[in-house]
Formats: sequence, structure tokens, C-alpha cells
Amino acid sequence: MFPDRLRPLVEATADLSDRFVAAGHSLYLVGGSVRDAIVAGSSPGGDDVADLDFTTDAGPDEIEALLRQGSEAVWTQGKRFGTIACLRKGRRYEVTTHRAEVYRPDSRKPEVAFGDTIEADLSRRDFTVNAMALRLPELELVDPFGGLADLADRRLRTPIDPEGSFADDPLRMLRAARFLAKLELEPDPELVEAVRSGHGRLAIVSAERIRDELDKILVLPVPSVALWFVVRTGLADEFLPELPALALEQDPVHRHKDVLAHTLAVVDKTSPDRLLRLAALLHDVGKPRTRAFVDGGVTFHHHEVVGARMARQRMQALRYANEDVETVTELVNLHLRFHTYRLGWTDRAVRRYVRDAGPLLGRLNELTRCDCTTRNAAKARALARRMDELEARIAVLRAQEELDAIRPDLDGTQVMEELGLTPGREVGRALAYLLELRLDEGPLGEEEARRRLRGWWEAQA
Repeated sequence: MFPDRLRPLVEATADLSDRFVAAGHSLYLVGGSVRDAIVAGSSPGGDDVADLDFTTDAGPDEIEALLRQGSEAVWTQGKRFGTIACLRKGRRYEVTTHRAEVYRPDSRKPEVAFGDTIEADLSRRDFTVNAMALRLPELELVDPFGGLADLADRRLRTPIDPEGSFADDPLRMLRAARFLAKLELEPDPELVEAVRSGHGRLAIVSAERIRDELDKILVLPVPSVALWFVVRTGLADEFLPELPALALEQDPVHRHKDVLAHTLAVVDKTSPDRLLRLAALLHDVGKPRTRAFVDGGVTFHHHEVVGARMARQRMQALRYANEDVETVTELVNLHLRFHTYRLGWTDRAVRRYVRDAGPLLGRLNELTRCDCTTRNAAKARALARRMDELEARIAVLRAQEELDAIRPDLDGTQVMEELGLTPGREVGRALAYLLELRLDEGPLGEEEARRRLRGWWEAQA
């Protein structure tokens, strides 16, 4: 029997389980909530869990009829896959008929076959640590594949042979990487070999599903564990080939650092901000294409520009939202900007840095700090000190002027009034000139701005 600390689950699911039992059906809690209750020692019925997943021997029509009794809302979009969702007392439930789903060899859409036993249902799940269920309302643990023992032994295995499991759903290979990192598990050798030999099957999985799994990996406490797995097994070749390309061959003469190891260290150092972590992952992808050996050393001139273009292409291929693409590519493009001011930060330089970073300033500064992975303590302290100085300068200027919304001292209407112009390209040129003055010299005031504008206009004539 399950520990008494999980008894709150009975109260959270009592009305639902009673309805199914009264109708002659079984009901089981399944999924990550069962596993996490064992790992974290908290109840999956607690207030911190909004959604609960169940499986039953009832068919989709019967599930829908039972859920419509006492639910505030019912959703049937997943009915053809056996899933009905509902909202009950502020919590979302999903109930699915016991099933097995297998991918056709050339299709991204699963074929669904319904079953009538919990053991068969659990056998089609991705890993043994996720193939456990709680029979309700008894809270009896059903663990036919040894998931509890695998959690204790820190093992990651599949309920059936890994080749068959990954053939059912190739995305499980990428999920394996995530669970290794999330639960601090060690993969069985058979699982690793199945990924190495079968990673090409990932090609039938939609870009959106791969993207969502990558995002989940990136916000883990230590994402590099998963990322090393996808590189070493060849899985990254299928959806992020730029990553293994960073493992630049070590040259015995030009001993430059391994860019892949550096990149994954940067990812781990950044905050678990999805887009910041993605920018960290992609910030150096332009290095392989720009690498050159010069005077006994290696250079990567303009790798940030090339890298931004490559990051955009990869994110578009993975179907990221346009806003996400713009955020990450701009961070990649700007990640070296800090280092162009080695001789000190003038007010002009600070204004331009803040203007170019815009709302990404905080993320850009963190990426810049984390990009320093050197073991040279003096060099690391020097970089940190320079970043501290920059942030202090930004704070001072922010207090003195509208640093976060830098704009010309005159607007378009005032420019047209001063120069006798009508709307057109000349007004845009005049505003661009005033903006450059604002960046170079700070606020001028309206009178001085008009005087300088007249002088510029006369010079143009």
C-alpha cells in the first residue's frame, strides 16, 4: 500500500473514482504525478498540482458520460485518441481509455488501439519510472515493470525493449535525455545503443514536438547532462546539427578550447529562462564557419553575425514563434558587443549599448557574464569587474535621463514645423540625425535641438 502521506489524493479524486467504480470500471492515476510523489515525497493530489492524468478500461463514450456529471466543463478534442478532459472544482483532469499507440513507419500520426488492462497500458509508456499507476480509490501501486526499483537504483529503462519502445514513438529518445537530467538517472546500455542506432527515426516526429521537448530540457537545473547525451548518441544530428559541430577538432599546435564544452557550460550558468538558455545554446554556432588560424592562434571573426543568421534558420525549422526567434537571434548578434568597449565606457557608448539591447538588456548582460568560462581567475575577475562598471554607468545615466526610451529631442511634427517640410523621407533623415545627436551627447533640450537641426539642414542644402 502507498504511504499515508498520499491519502489527500483520495479526497481529491473520491467523487471521480466513485463514479467510475459504480459504473463497473477501474480508474488509475498515471503519469509524472505518481513518479514525482515517490521522488519528492509529496502528494500528487496537493494544491501544487493543477492537472491529473488517469487511465481506465471504460471507452471514450463512457468516459465522456461519466465526466459530464459534476464537471464545470468537458473537452473532447482528444476523443479519437481515447482522451476526455474536464474541469472539476478548479482542477483539470484527463481520463484516457487503456491504449497502445504505434507509429506507422512513414507517418507522424500515431495509430491508436484501445486495450482493457492496466498492465498493457503501462507497457506502452516511455520508461519504467513513468510506467507506474495508483489504483483508485484504494491507492494500490501497480508497478509491473519495476519502476520503483529503477528510481531507487537511478536507472533509466524502457518497459519493453528500447528499440520497440522508440519505434512506437521516436520522441522518446529525446525524452530519455530529459529524464536523465531531471531525475539524475543513468541510462541502461541497451537504451543508449538503441538511440545510437535508431536516432534517424526522429525524422518522422513533428518539429513542434521536438521543439517543445528541447524547451523542457533547457529549463532543467543542469541541462548539459541531457545535451551531452543527445550529442554523444548522434540524436542532435537530427534536429540540432549545429551543436555537435561545435566540438571542433583539437589541434596540437593551435590549442583552442572545445567550443561545445564551453557552450554547454554557459547554458548551465544562465538562469532557467527558456529564451536566455536557448541564446546561450546558440551563441557560438557561427564559430565553425568563421574559424581561421592566424599567427599561431585561432580567430572567429564576425561569428556573432553568422551565428545569428544560423540561429534564425534553426529556430524557424523548429517552428518557434516569430517573437522567440527575434529575441534569441538578437541576443546572439549582440553577445560580443560588451567586448568592443575594452578601453572604457563613454556616455555615448553606454547609450548605444542600452538602445541596441532594448528590452533584452538584462538577458544580454547575464549572457555576457556567463560567457566567461575561463579557468583563469584573474581574467574572470577582470571581466566581472568591467561588467559591474558598465551596469553602474547604466544606473547613473538612467537616473539622469530617459535611458530606456531614447528618442530625438524633437518629434516629426516639430521637425516639419522647423524646416517647413511635409511628411516624407527628409523628415525621417532629420529625425535620424537628431537621434544620433541624442545618443552622442545626451538630451539637448528643444531650443538647442532646433538650432542644431537648422545648421544640419543648411549644410544639406
